[in-house]
Amino acid sequence: MPRDAGPLLTLETAAALAAARARGDALWQGSLDLGRSTGTAALDADGWRWNGTRFPYPAALKARTLYWWDGDGYAPVSRYSGQLIKLVPTEWGVPTFEIDGIKMLPTARESPLDDARRKVALVQPGGKAVLDTCGGLGYFAACCLDAGAARIHSFEKNDDVLWLRWLNPWSPDPEASGGRLALAHADVMQAILHQPDASFDAALHDPPRFGIAGELYSLAFYQQLARVLRHGGRLFHYTGSPNRLTSGRDVPREVARRLETAGFKAEPALDGVLAIRR
Repeated sequence: MPRDAGPLLTLETAAALAAARARGDALWQGSLDLGRSTGTAALDADGWRWNGTRFPYPAALKARTLYWWDGDGYAPVSRYSGQLIKLVPTEWGVPTFEIDGIKMLPTARESPLDDARRKVALVQPGGKAVLDTCGGLGYFAACCLDAGAARIHSFEKNDDVLWLRWLNPWSPDPEASGGRLALAHADVMQAILHQPDASFDAALHDPPRFGIAGELYSLAFYQQLARVLRHGGRLFHYTGSPNRLTSGRDVPREVARRLETAGFKAEPALDGVLAIRR
């Protein structure tokens, strides 16, 4: 599906447009794609024109919410299909997303894209075939493309997350990747069974937390990761540190031990585990 190219508004962007109108400015310069680019909007009393399309000024918008033009009005970039999934602006420009109010990507100290870049560097993707198990907004894939990966095969099973990607200007577009990025709408737990042995040089595994997707932390899944990775292949597995304060569990250590059983040499790294296929 072609990427939506309409404007994305935040409370701050809408306020800047309103302030320019109040000053009587004929033009406003800024970003309407979360800092990905800058452009010029032509203003008048009743609306503004951008990229050849006219839009009305928005009514009151909420903080921590992104809005897109759905053809009839400004709608929040969120969906509810049993879970509320929402694209959320950050101070870095690059957005994160939430599921039922739980933030899925770290943003406290740096952009989620910069965070992804540090993790991707651990698997050294240049020139390699990379498995991206849980694609999310695609920041791992974007960093792999920037680092010169030969090909990335990414899986994402949640249709609403794929919709967020369609609206997010910072998510990589498979159609613009020259064939290097393949994005499949599929559950990697099942899809990995159909991948050939030793078909990837590296893997990135960023599953939902254990309480949501415990099967993606299982020995059976790790054995499949070992099967599809070539010997010496590198894997970064995001874990975070859930329950450490409340229960004393050390999830990264538990994951590392399970990966060792599956055929990896593994140790904690950053906020997860780095493993090398033996």
